[in-house]
Amino acid sequence: MAAPEDLAQSAIYRHPSDHLFGRMLPRLLHAPQWTRLRRALSRRWPMPALVSDVRDVVYVSWWVDVRCAPPPPPGHHYVVHAGRTPYTILSYRHGHFGPRLAGPLRALMPSPRQSNWRWYLRRDDDPQATPVVLFDRNVMDQLAFVAGARAFSDAMQPHLSARFAHVLDADGDGHTWIDSGQGSAPVLRLQWRRAADWTALAWPAAAGEPAALLRFLTCQDEAIARTCDQRWAATRIALPVDVASLQPLRLRGELHCPRLQAMGVTLQDGLAFRLPRVSFRVVSERLL
Repeated sequence: MAAPEDLAQSAIYRHPSDHLFGRMLPRLLHAPQWTRLRRALSRRWPMPALVSDVRDVVYVSWWVDVRCAPPPPPGHHYVVHAGRTPYTILSYRHGHFGPRLAGPLRALMPSPRQSNWRWYLRRDDDPQATPVVLFDRNVMDQLAFVAGARAFSDAMQPHLSARFAHVLDADGDGHTWIDSGQGSAPVLRLQWRRAADWTALAWPAAAGEPAALLRFLTCQDEAIARTCDQRWAATRIALPVDVASLQPLRLRGELHCPRLQAMGVTLQDGLAFRLPRVSFRVVSERLL
């Protein structure tokens, strides 16, 4: 079983290839002078709202021994049942991800693939509120978005994949493959097929109505991340998930995720489902 990881260390960027540009880029992205200047400017001019018409979101969740989880940010605690806490990997394709102020010109923006790896937290002062997610890993497949996010955000610090495939066919069957090359992105191999029903909701510790469990896993309004310089950053998001639109999936084939397997997770036990589409908005960001 893996020991708790320092998320500040895992946030450090390493390029997928070891050529000169790949060695120089982390120095630019981690430059403390730029970080201080950006944070000073953001106090006067907050980041603009970002919008994306996200599609084909595939969620896969497991119960993980809470002793593997990193220390939570101040004022928060993990959701725990019988010594275990939920962990989710969700992968998707953006739809023209860019500033809301761009209006119709946002149609010219690219649509990168992204994968978010996250834990779930409760606020100490309001444990019944909507869960907060703690980012463990974030991966994107386009360098411009990775560099832009790292240069202008504390709460979104993605890693660049060497290869990223997120494929669904007309029946909903598909796979997600993420390769890291020599970089800092995590490695992932997931395959699934469309399921006929929600019998997979006999998930360990799934209490209450199935809709409540699905809502817990998908409906959040805040995400927290650890920065490379050991700060905590929070971003407010708008994610109006229609729980009735979720489609059950079943994992199949050979599954591979060194990060989770090191924590003693049996990947075949994951609860998987698809959200066909959702409008996603990044509202604001702040340091805690």
